[in-house]
Amino acid sequence: MSNLKGKVAVVTGASKGIGAAVAKQLAANGANVVVNYSTSREGADKVVAEITKAGGKAIAVGASVAKEADIAVLFAETKKAYGKVDILINNAGVYGFAPLDQVTAEEYKRQYDTNVLGLLLTTKAALPHFPLEGGSVVNISSVVSTLAPGGTSVYSSTKGAVDTITKSLAKELAPRKIRVNAINPGLVITEGARSAGIVDSDFEKHTVATTPLGRAGQPEDIAPPVAFLASDDARWITGETIFVSGGAAI
Repeated sequence: MSNLKGKVAVVTGASKGIGAAVAKQLAANGANVVVNYSTSREGADKVVAEITKAGGKAIAVGASVAKEADIAVLFAETKKAYGKVDILINNAGVYGFAPLDQVTAEEYKRQYDTNVLGLLLTTKAALPHFPLEGGSVVNISSVVSTLAPGGTSVYSSTKGAVDTITKSLAKELAPRKIRVNAINPGLVITEGARSAGIVDSDFEKHTVATTPLGRAGQPEDIAPPVAFLASDDARWITGETIFVSGGAAI
């Protein structure tokens, strides 16, 4: 498939997990990809190597979306390499779970700076680089934006904000022909999920038991729907939040 041929896609937080799968999917569909990373240059380089080995084009650019100066570098490097941005995937995110009596201002700021403010500032910085014919922004949200499990008040609220921002920006950017949508994954088995102790935990078992399709997701389950929203096949879709969760949110 080459329905993204000639397009330039920036994927934040793409050194591993969902972001890496999305970057590889967009490249397979013909896009030139900017693989953004915050800390793992090694992971980003691996994703770039896999893309180029498969015949695609990609570069790795280090930048924390929680830092406005870093975001400026991200798009300066993108412009230097490819000259424009057609697709922005706001995937970079952090999470942490805690009951209310353990919520701190520091943890609140950590999650909101990346998941909410970072998304806004990254999209703002991308705008001047979109061509006159517009493009697509896809925000990676989560089923917790509506399911809101106990002990996830900070993280769930950041994703609730992402859903709201998605709808607001879809209206604001429509005159510029920029579509804005969100993908809301359920539990996905990523490096982050493993390091957080979610894999093989009671939480995973409960989640799988209450998921109609009967399993946790894989990054490769999320990438094709993201690529669809990024493409002209979704040209009449904006302001939507699409749950990719095996039915966990129904």
